[in-house]
Order: sequence, then C-alpha cells, then structure tokens
Amino acid sequence: MFYGICNLGIVPLRKEPSHQSEMTNQVLFGEHFTILEKDKEWSKIKLSFDNFEGYIHHLQFQEISEDIYERIVNDEYTLSNEIIDFISTTNNDLITIPLGANLPFYENNRLKINTSIFNFEGKISKGTLDKDKIIHKAFTYLNTPYLWGGKTPFGIDCSGFSQMVYKLCGYKLLRDANQQATQGEVLSFIEESEPGDLAFFDNDEGEITHVGIILNNYQIIHAHGKVRIDTLDHSGIYNAELQKHTHKLRIIKRII
Repeated sequence: MFYGICNLGIVPLRKEPSHQSEMTNQVLFGEHFTILEKDKEWSKIKLSFDNFEGYIHHLQFQEISEDIYERIVNDEYTLSNEIIDFISTTNNDLITIPLGANLPFYENNRLKINTSIFNFEGKISKGTLDKDKIIHKAFTYLNTPYLWGGKTPFGIDCSGFSQMVYKLCGYKLLRDANQQATQGEVLSFIEESEPGDLAFFDNDEGEITHVGIILNNYQIIHAHGKVRIDTLDHSGIYNAELQKHTHKLRIIKRII
C-alpha cells in the first residue's frame, strides 16, 4: 500500500485521470490519503478523512511512509482558521492555504511533511467546539460562490460547505449530501431542530441532492448559487428573491 499527502494549497480531485475530467472534490494542504492505483501521471486515492475517492495528478502531492500516515491519522487535527493564510518554507517560499487546511505535526508555529519544515504563525482551530460555534463558522462562508466539488471560501458546494463547517468544529461528516443524510439522529419536525442541525432535500426521483445548516427563526444557510440564507418551512427552502420554493425538504438530522 502507498500513501500520500497534499503539499499545495488547493488541488482538484478528478472523476477520471485527466485534467479535462470533472472535479468532484478538492484536496486541501495537509490532507492525507491512501493510494489505490497509480500510473505515470495520475493516482487514484482515498482520502483518510471521509473515504472519498478520485484522481490526483502526481505533481500535486508527495508520497509519505505508512508510519507517517498512521501518525497523522492518530494525531488530533490542527486546522488553519483564517479565510486565507500562508505557510513558509525554510527557504522563505510561500504557500497559500485556505480555511480548513490541515497542519500536520503542528507545534510551536511549525509543521512538517516528510523532511520539509514549514512555518505557520496564523490562527488555528483544534479539538471539538460547542454546537453553537457551528453557526459562527458557517457565517464565515457567507456569499462564497457555488462551485461543484469545491470546499473553500473561494468556491464551495452544498455538502462541502456542511462538511467543512463541521470539520472546523472538530466533527466528521461524509462528503456528499446523500452520505451525510445517513449520519446522526432523525428529527420528526422542524420545531424540534436546533441551530447547527442539518436539513436534507431531495429531487423528483427521491434522491437526496442538497443539504443546509439550520439557523434560528426558521432560517437556513446553504450553498445555492452562493452561500446564502433563506427561509425553511415544512415544504422546503423558500427563496424570497425568487418568490418560490427551490428545494423540497426530505429529512432533518441532528449530528451533535
């Protein structure tokens, strides 16, 4: 078995081994993974955090040993906590990193990938936070443009948004909305929900295709065109600008 880690800020994860292929996810700095297959240019990988699979180009990650991989897996996550920040190498080269990037082996403003030492003096997020912090983190992404497969403040999709908000608070969600809907406790009514709970929405075929984070006062924050706040009722999401419901409510889940 081979292992790898992302050593660049934001790297696309492709559906197929081609730069022209659909981006289904992104790999952020410090995210680690197992390598399932590899050829001259591309590797099929499985991310450690959520088991999501896809293809990454060989020039956009470094291989690591099984020992380093296991140490990262067993270590507590330390994440960058600013919309954008940077780390510097010992040669003073800068690498820009987004909110939620992993900082492996972080200690005393330093982190390490293989034998490379990096300096980071920005704000960090570590450990599990109280549930009320979920809303605070969610508002950090407000007005982020929608991007299929995205999970940064420069472009994000609905499930990437919920996953990253929960990750910054120290909780694991799977990557796609239909996967996230399998987690947590089912709530019977909107009235039972609390800020930070998740609402899921389905299409005409009954497939769950959308997710958002419930706020106070029957509101929801979600990624649709951009990360926005709309009204949530028993039918679904009501967009006041369009004066119509845009998503049909399927289920409400409490994760924490």
